[in-house]
Formats: sequence, C-alpha cells, structure tokens
Amino acid sequence: MPQVLMYCTAVCPYCVMAERLLHAKGVTEIEKIRVDLQPELRIAMMERTNRRTVPQIYIGDTHVGGYDDLAALEHAGRLTELLNAN
Repeated sequence: MPQVLMYCTAVCPYCVMAERLLHAKGVTEIEKIRVDLQPELRIAMMERTNRRTVPQIYIGDTHVGGYDDLAALEHAGRLTELLNAN
C-alpha cells in the first residue's frame, strides 16, 4: 500500500471524515502534517497543492485533494485501486 500523507488541523471535521474513510478502506498509517501547529507548513502545503484548505491528501505521489475529492474517488470505485497501487 502506498504511503498516505494528509495535511490537517486538529479541529477540522473534514480531516476527521477523511481519516475515517481511509481507515475503513484498510489504511493503518497516515502521515499527518499539522499545519495549525506550524504555519510555515501551511505555506509549504499551499505551494505544493495550490490549495489553502485542509485536508490535502496524497496517496503515494498522487495528490487526491480534499475530503470531497477523496469521497468522489470512493464513489467512483477508484479509491481502492489507488490504495492498492504499488
């Protein structure tokens, strides 16, 4: 399973929902980057993703986007395929 990285904050309900969905899909480890604790990491996130909101999720080298994007992948039946990629 590829590495899952999520830019997040402590109080973001969409971050919690994204984590819950990923766990339901069998993801046991998520590298979390807390942009609320280190503002410079939010700047790095915005430069990397061209987005300001959290969560911002990467599965392997693929930028999935936020929770809505993750849920859309799941509804389209493509999230499992992405998580099973080597």
